[in-house]
Amino acid sequence: MARYLSIHPEDPPPRLLAQAAEVLRAGGVVAFPTDSCYALGCCLGDKDALERIRRIREVDDRHHLTLMCRDLSEIAQFAKVDNAQYRLLKATTPGSYTFILEATKELPRRVLHPKRKTIGLRVPANSVAQALLEMLGEPLLTTTLMLPGDEGPLTEGWEIQDRLDDLIELILDGGHCGTEPTTVIDLTHLPPQLMRAGRGALEPFALE
Repeated sequence: MARYLSIHPEDPPPRLLAQAAEVLRAGGVVAFPTDSCYALGCCLGDKDALERIRRIREVDDRHHLTLMCRDLSEIAQFAKVDNAQYRLLKATTPGSYTFILEATKELPRRVLHPKRKTIGLRVPANSVAQALLEMLGEPLLTTTLMLPGDEGPLTEGWEIQDRLDDLIELILDGGHCGTEPTTVIDLTHLPPQLMRAGRGALEPFALE
């Protein structure tokens, strides 16, 4: 049975965040709010938790996972970023975007797209997500909390508990945070390519 914690969406208590970080470090999978919709997350180095997330979502290793980072400098640690890419990232982070970038050797191969050696990266503009990353002290490997057969992401804590109670370890209920996933931009191409239109505006990438 998943632990269920109601958390203030703007001022999350450190004691609750510490509990969530402890669950993650112990190999748990956590559902938590972001600036676009709820996400599932686990520690980057946890192979078993990663496989559980893939089973929950029913996706294979060709599905881009997202490394959720605290800031732009953390993105640069895990992805190869040139000057043009950096300017776009600086103008649009934090925000409701996921960027596809070529990974550095800091990342294990199992989290990368098997052919392209790329990964999704994002910096969320959400108080709970940012505070959780800060408490954990490292990026989270994440994916949108959208279950197989559903037309959209799960948006309410009680609904997440009802559907995933036996499959994950913790639910951070920060209230309704939206139903629209991030906009996904592939920055490995010039000009950038739109992979999914979502909550983030397209104007900064001249894609409208």
